[in-house]
Amino acid sequence: MNEQRAFRDSLAHRKLLLCAFKKCVADGTAVLVDKFPPSFRFTQMIAPDIVTISPGWFLMGSMQGQENEQPCHRVWLDSFGIGRFPITNREYKKFIEATGRQPPAFFLDPIFSNPEQPIVAVSWDDAAAYCAWLSEQNNALFRLPSEAERERAARGGLEGALYPWGDEPPPPTFVGCNLETGGPAKVGLNAPNGFGLYDMSENVHEWCADWYDYNYYSHSPDHNPRGPDFGQRRVSRGGSWRHRIQYSRCAARSSLPIAFKYADYGFRVAMTIP
Repeated sequence: MNEQRAFRDSLAHRKLLLCAFKKCVADGTAVLVDKFPPSFRFTQMIAPDIVTISPGWFLMGSMQGQENEQPCHRVWLDSFGIGRFPITNREYKKFIEATGRQPPAFFLDPIFSNPEQPIVAVSWDDAAAYCAWLSEQNNALFRLPSEAERERAARGGLEGALYPWGDEPPPPTFVGCNLETGGPAKVGLNAPNGFGLYDMSENVHEWCADWYDYNYYSHSPDHNPRGPDFGQRRVSRGGSWRHRIQYSRCAARSSLPIAFKYADYGFRVAMTIP
C-alpha cells in the first residue's frame, strides 16, 4: 500500500514539475528550482550524461573577437548541469518514437543518420520540446543552456582562453567533420575540455535559451544573465562541420531565427540543479 502511494506521489510530483516547466520553456529560461526527493534518479535509458558545473564567477566575452562579444565582463552563475555531449540521433529517436513528433530533415540521410552523430536540422522549438519531454521522463528540469552557461561550460575552467583547449589552434589530429562523407562527425571524437565536455567548439552549432541582442553585454546583469525578454533570433554557440574553419572560439556568438532548421544546427541540454 505504501509503495502504491509513493508511486502515485511520484507521478503527481512529476506532473506538477512539468506543468511549471512548460510555463518557462516558451521563453527558454526555465529557471524553476525544485526540491527533489532523496530517492531521485534518472531513467537510465533516456537521461543524458550530465556534468555538474560548480557555482562561481568567470570572464565572459573577448577583446579579440567581434564587437558583440564586448565588453568583457565578470559573470556569476549558480551551479548547473550540462550534457557531456550534444544530443545524438540515438537519443532524439527515442523522443520521436515516444511523442510522434515529425523527424527532422536528413534524419534518414546516410550522411547524417549514424546513431552517434549529433541530431541536426532541428528548430529551437524542437530542441525546447525535447527538453520538456526529457524533464517529464526523468522527474528533473532539463532545458537549453543560457548563453552564459554555454560559454562558461565551453571554457572548461581556462579563464580568458580563446578555445576550450587554450589559445593555440587545434592539433592536426583534430576532427572537424566526417572525412568520408563531409558531414558531421560522431560525437566525442576529440579530447574533452577541462570540465570533461566534448564538442564545445566543433561539429554543430548548438541552440541556447536566450533571445539574441547584439549589444546585450553592454547592459546585461552580472548574476545569472538570461538574455533579453524578447527578440527575433535565438543565440547559438559552437562551430560547424560545414565551415571552412571547423572550430569556434569560446566567446564567439551566433544566432538564428527560431524556425530555421539547418543541417549544422543541433543542441545539448542543460539541467537546473535543485
